[in-house]
Amino acid sequence: MGERLTLLKALVVCLVLANVCYFLWEHGVAKPPETVVAPPTPGTLRLASESPDAVRTESSGSVPGSGATGAPPAAAGAPAAPDGGRDGGGSGLLTNVKRCISVGPFRDVSEAAHAASTLRGGGYDPRQRVADGEVWAGVWVYLPLPAVRAVADQTLAKLKAGGIDDALEMPGPNEGSVISLGLYSEPKRAQIRVAQAQALGFNPGIADRKRNGNVYWIDIDLKPTDGLLNPSDLQGESGRIVRLEVKGCPSAGQT
Repeated sequence: MGERLTLLKALVVCLVLANVCYFLWEHGVAKPPETVVAPPTPGTLRLASESPDAVRTESSGSVPGSGATGAPPAAAGAPAAPDGGRDGGGSGLLTNVKRCISVGPFRDVSEAAHAASTLRGGGYDPRQRVADGEVWAGVWVYLPLPAVRAVADQTLAKLKAGGIDDALEMPGPNEGSVISLGLYSEPKRAQIRVAQAQALGFNPGIADRKRNGNVYWIDIDLKPTDGLLNPSDLQGESGRIVRLEVKGCPSAGQT
């Protein structure tokens, strides 16, 4: 009887303990502690171009579709690299380049000497050379020769009677002959002869005459900042017409 009572007590105690444990579990008292997860640490804000993908794109060399390379841009204000001897400012002036020009052709030594003296006074070092070429000889005043011989003779007689006694028949600038009224190296004298012929009822023509032979050129070296010369500055004070040109000096293989 005593053993049954003891077993019954033990059974009651077990039931009570089971109810207590169920109560505690139901109300969270006996639950195991939950692992507390710490909130993520706020990261550093980045621009879209600073994202890892963008960094990989930039390091690859270029951005697709942009056409820009990965090379760093030149610093602002940095001087431009030399380009074929041009200055960094893009002005287009050649630097350290010697330019040689030739002025002429002069038809005689005296004209070339006068031009060389003028250039020497301007600080240049002129060098004279002789070449074969065609040089302007003057302004030619002439009349067309009448086709009829008798009329041509009458024209010559009238010109001589009017004071143009140097009129003569000679080959013209084109095919055929003309009556030459004179060749003039000074413009005023050519104008006087034209007016004299017009006063006699004629309408003369004028043309440039040239001759072949030795001509004279003057070579000078220009500084990089020097401009081209004005040929009219080399003309004498006599009023004589000088047909000058300026061009590059000939190479060693040219005359």
